[in-house]
Amino acid sequence: MIRIGLIADTHGLLRADVHPAFAGVDRILHAGDVCGDEILDELALIAPVEAVYGNCDLPGDRRLHEALDLIIGGVTIHVQHGHELGRPKPAQVAARYAAQVCVFGHTHRQSIDWIDGRLIINPGAAGPRRFDLQPSVGVLRIEEGRVEAELLALG
Repeated sequence: MIRIGLIADTHGLLRADVHPAFAGVDRILHAGDVCGDEILDELALIAPVEAVYGNCDLPGDRRLHEALDLIIGGVTIHVQHGHELGRPKPAQVAARYAAQVCVFGHTHRQSIDWIDGRLIINPGAAGPRRFDLQPSVGVLRIEEGRVEAELLALG
C-alpha cells in the first residue's frame, strides 16, 4: 500500500500535528499557498515533497510547479491549487481535469467527492485558521490500483 499525505493552504504555518498525521506516508503532495521554503523543508523531514504554487505563492519559485500530473501505484493524480478556476467546487475540478484523483486547495473547505468514479479531494487548509473552518490534511491510500482517502482534523 502507498500512503500519500495531502496538504494545502499552509500560508507559512506548519502545525505540529501535521507530523503525526503524516507519520509513515511515502510522499507528500502540497496543493499550493505554501508561503515559504521552510514549510517544504519541514515537510521533507517526514517524506519527499512535491508542491504546486497557489495565488499567494510566487509563480517563479523553483520548488513549486504550476501543476503536477503523476502516476503513483498505477493511479493518475492531478494536483493544482484551484485558483485558476476561481472558487472551485469539486464538480468544476472534475470537469476540467481527467485524472483518477484530483487534488486541489484554495477554498480552505475540506471535501472528498466521488464524481464519475474519480476521487476529487480538497484536504482543507492546514495553516492559520480562517473562515471558522477546522484546519485539516488528507491521506490518500493506493493499493492495487484502488484509492481511498480520509481527512484528518488538525488542532
